[in-house]
Amino acid sequence: MEYGDKKKFEPIYSTKVRAGKRRTYFFDVRETKGGDYFVTLTESTRKFDGEGYERHKIFLYKEDFNRFLKELEATINHVKNDLMPDYDYDEFTKRQEEWEKQKAEEEAEGKSEESSEDDMSW
Repeated sequence: MEYGDKKKFEPIYSTKVRAGKRRTYFFDVRETKGGDYFVTLTESTRKFDGEGYERHKIFLYKEDFNRFLKELEATINHVKNDLMPDYDYDEFTKRQEEWEKQKAEEEAEGKSEESSEDDMSW
């Protein structure tokens, strides 16, 4: 990777987690000048006025992967098992899946209406 190149900021691997209508988390793998790799965790939140996004980043380096993952799991398990054991943690996953399905159907309907108009031959 050449660092004079604008590709230096592009991730090598990227995945995202949508969290409701306003928030998305991005997990990106990036390369250092020395050919090493690190992870950036980005929270992107749409501003209430609809004008842009706020972003917060955490840089996670390979020497911290195991400790970070161990403590993240311990913290989440503490909440799930000790503080809120009766809570349905799948509730938001189900709601998100329903929302994404509805959005996809709406987009498909919009596209099929557009394509049917474009396909008409008079």
